[in-house]
Amino acid sequence: MDSLVVIIYLAAMVGFGIWGRYKAKNQDDFLVAGRRLGGWLYTGTMSAVVLGGASTIGGVGLGYTSGLSGMWLVFSIGLGIILLSLFFAPRIQKLEIYTVSQMLELRYGKGSRLVSGAIMTAYGLMISTTSTVAYATIFHALFDINKFWSVLIGGGIVILYSMLGGMWSITLTDFVQFFIQTIGIFLIMLPIVLSKSGGIGELFSSLPAEQTSPVGIGWQAILGYILIYTLGLLIGQDIWQRVFTARSPGVARWGGLSAGVYCLLYAVAGALIGMAATKIVPGIEVQDDVFVAVVDAAMSPLLGGFVLAAALAAMMSTASGSLMAAATVCRQDIVEPLLARKDIVPVTAESAGDADSVHGDGSPLSSGEARKSTLVKSLVRETGDEIRDSRIYLIGLGVVTLILAMIMPSVVEALTVAYNLLVAGLFIPILGGLIFKRGNIIGVMAGMILGSLTTIVIMITMGIYSNEAIYLGLIASLLGYVIGSLVSKPTPPEVMAAWKERLNR
Repeated sequence: MDSLVVIIYLAAMVGFGIWGRYKAKNQDDFLVAGRRLGGWLYTGTMSAVVLGGASTIGGVGLGYTSGLSGMWLVFSIGLGIILLSLFFAPRIQKLEIYTVSQMLELRYGKGSRLVSGAIMTAYGLMISTTSTVAYATIFHALFDINKFWSVLIGGGIVILYSMLGGMWSITLTDFVQFFIQTIGIFLIMLPIVLSKSGGIGELFSSLPAEQTSPVGIGWQAILGYILIYTLGLLIGQDIWQRVFTARSPGVARWGGLSAGVYCLLYAVAGALIGMAATKIVPGIEVQDDVFVAVVDAAMSPLLGGFVLAAALAAMMSTASGSLMAAATVCRQDIVEPLLARKDIVPVTAESAGDADSVHGDGSPLSSGEARKSTLVKSLVRETGDEIRDSRIYLIGLGVVTLILAMIMPSVVEALTVAYNLLVAGLFIPILGGLIFKRGNIIGVMAGMILGSLTTIVIMITMGIYSNEAIYLGLIASLLGYVIGSLVSKPTPPEVMAAWKERLNR
């Protein structure tokens, strides 16, 4: 029965993907849902994209091992969404761009797009990988198939519905997934496991004090989560791409705030479920196995199937959103800028002559009109190919995600690597672009390179989970950004003027 419920859910996701295909008529539709989402859709899709495998499987696992303070990973994500929505999202929404790297180029001028695009593509792939690893564990438990087939089947479905309609398909599936995970986690799983463990009063009285304290993991660990996840949510491409879908700055602000509050509640729910699981299924050694184990032990097949579908909803929404983010950045900020340097041919009078050279009434076009005709025809052809090209990038990076998921051992480990690189490499340059007028392209490059390299070296030498990786990475990035900016020429006035014009629309 539980397997049948999940199969029906997966079929529905493909169906919504097909529906989204008919709504995606151009590049804006495919990449940012036409920039016209209202409050309800925006809140649902923003909540769904940030609450993935690490938030659901990982959040329950952290509650199992660390008690109530295991909430801080997901709680930090919620704080990041709230800060982004209140202070930055309305400004970001006005830019009418597709990627974070394009914001850097608008603010600082040419030069940063390739490096920032590489960092953001790696981040998007790792976030998609964490969710793919997580939902593969559920496929393995439900259908008794090995990791290879679990990853291949689940990932294939995500790639399929994302490829069909792009952000419209993802938005429609995300809203349904948001609805399912809300019912599954808050209305079914949480009350059932609390009841099975004796009730919340009995649970708290039977656990050690460090398990029931909201700060039991210690302030250093909490600070580490905030630095990695709260700061990471402020600048992630997958998050910004959702901001770009809002139809107005007001939707971006208040819809995002609602999503952030939802994440805070989700964090507490996951930790409580993990705490209750210590009574229901004690002795589990691998924390990522706790979620499925407690579902099997505490629920009927029908309810268990719905809850597992809720978990899949959380994971697949994040996987699809992050995959779309990685594909968008890879195409827009890495590959096409490199190809453009070789392939761009200016439209000249001679090339204009190749266009239709007469009006509808047979009178000849002027050279200016002919040139414009050539440009329009070129753009029409380009628009016709844009969605096809975006699908190709999405499929290609989707295959890379599947390969990474087959070799990645832990969802929390993969998430930590992704956010360490993102925050250390890009947080200072992006925040500086919004608040520090003296920042320039030299500072950006120095900040990105020093921050990323420092973090990578520390993770290799001291371990992925060492807080020093993010501390020292941020310090190196800040020093590189500030010193590089102050010892070189300011950003050209024409670039700053164009930037201010965008923000003041």
